Amino acid sequence: MIIHVVQAGETTGEIADKYGISEERLILDNNIQDPDNLAVGETLVILIPRITHIVQEGETLYEIANRYGITEQQLLRNNSFLSDRDLIHPGEMIVISYEGEKIGALSTFGYTYPYINTAVLRRTLPFLTYITVYSYTFTDTGSINDIDDLRIIDLAKEYQVAPIMMLSSVDINQNTESNTIQNLLINKESQDQLIYNVLNILRTKGYYGVNFNVSYILPQNRNDFVDFMIRFSLILKSEGFAFIFNTLSLSTFEIMTGIVYEGFAYSQLTHYVDGLILMTYEWGNFIGIPTGIISFNNIRNYVLYMSERFPPEKMYIGIPILGHLWELPFILGISRGLAVSSNSAVELSKNMNADIHYDEVSKTAYYQYISDREYIVRFRDARSIYEYLNLVNEFGLSGVSIWNIMQYDPQLWLVINSLYDINKIPSNMASVS
Repeated sequence: MIIHVVQAGETTGEIADKYGISEERLILDNNIQDPDNLAVGETLVILIPRITHIVQEGETLYEIANRYGITEQQLLRNNSFLSDRDLIHPGEMIVISYEGEKIGALSTFGYTYPYINTAVLRRTLPFLTYITVYSYTFTDTGSINDIDDLRIIDLAKEYQVAPIMMLSSVDINQNTESNTIQNLLINKESQDQLIYNVLNILRTKGYYGVNFNVSYILPQNRNDFVDFMIRFSLILKSEGFAFIFNTLSLSTFEIMTGIVYEGFAYSQLTHYVDGLILMTYEWGNFIGIPTGIISFNNIRNYVLYMSERFPPEKMYIGIPILGHLWELPFILGISRGLAVSSNSAVELSKNMNADIHYDEVSKTAYYQYISDREYIVRFRDARSIYEYLNLVNEFGLSGVSIWNIMQYDPQLWLVINSLYDINKIPSNMASVS
């Protein structure tokens, strides 16, 4: 894999020639919408095919995969443009494998909302090990809301992706969430009701497990929470459900300061949960400082700290792929960052004729422009993704989690697929019914 940074005046044809690949393949791999208009400073991921296949009349992906001893999922990862198509056409070139050795295998965790576009979902699922829908919420009495998630669950299983139920507090406000958790932990009847409701949803919907997500637990409740998670896990495992995850929702403040809340018995949880997800949620309107503006070394140090207290082979590092657009001057606590995808950020730079730069400290791309006011855009490109994946290799983590997969991010999956094989759930695995 090569990450190419576009220079002024370069064309897709010139870049493809430089690396000895076809211009068509460069455009397809990077999902370039307007090949005649590249942004100065944008990244393109260059993958050089090792083995290719020309489609013959009447061939199917299943037949081609069998011929080369690979899976259909691998074919779709190497040729993602095929995922939302019903047919392959005679004469098409399909990549069987790319040059370069992979580091190893990893698991990927994707977060989505119930209303994700089906074409985007189908294109993303070959790259996922687990998928979770945001979100089932619970109250301190153990009741749970319902969400429209059956379409996603059914599609996930077609692609050997494990659907994981996401369970969050009913309120993301820190104070009220802490009160909800506290009330739940001191009331065994409420806990029993919550577990009963969770099991009912798992069986009814066909989920394979649960991702329990909380952002803050009061110090006096932390041991009780660990005890509850152990009990929760034991009951679900005894009922045949395979996966229990725990998400730690991190704030920028925690990562910047290195503060880790004390009192969690990580060593006890080790034997009862299948994964600990270190995740930052960056929303559509962000007040404060997003992770994209802090030193990447802070993120690395946080992962180091956690890997010393929790088995790294059970840890997932969150990759927040949303960027933000800020109006200047920035006023802490007042200014709101408008979320933008990486693709949208690049397109905006073209429209504003703004060159993209890269900040080596935060490992993010950025640019400024002036229209009615002055603005700055900061986002993660292929170089940023590469840095996160280096943490997986450096610390021996289980994998990555992506917030969120509502838009297809070609460079994210190109980089992941070039470095790692992606674990899939066995096709003969069945959820409890």
